[in-house]
Amino acid sequence: MTQNETILVVDDEPFILRSLSFVLRKGNMNVLEARNGEEALAMIREHKPALVFLDVMMPKMNGYDVVREVRKDEGLADVHLVLLTAKGQESDRVTGLESGANDYLTKPFSPSRILELAREILGAAS
Repeated sequence: MTQNETILVVDDEPFILRSLSFVLRKGNMNVLEARNGEEALAMIREHKPALVFLDVMMPKMNGYDVVREVRKDEGLADVHLVLLTAKGQESDRVTGLESGANDYLTKPFSPSRILELAREILGAAS
């Protein structure tokens, strides 16, 4: 298993976590899961996934803070961070992108769009 094949899905809502993981695994992706920001940051540092789908509003550490921490680490510069959130205001999008996220998707999102985006990103990374 190489870095370029690994995706980390981070969400504190079990249904969303299971749904995203299911869609990505069905698309033959290698998927890791985390349920909060602290767990996500530890897994990003340990596994260096190519792609992270990251909820914004989570316990312990929010998605914006995870993005900022990852961006401080030069060894994680290649990790592609996609924020997933119910916060659809333009100001939230700007905050997410300014914090260092590569993409920002609002919920509800289409599972096929997630898979398509993962394939685009992983294809570009390999």
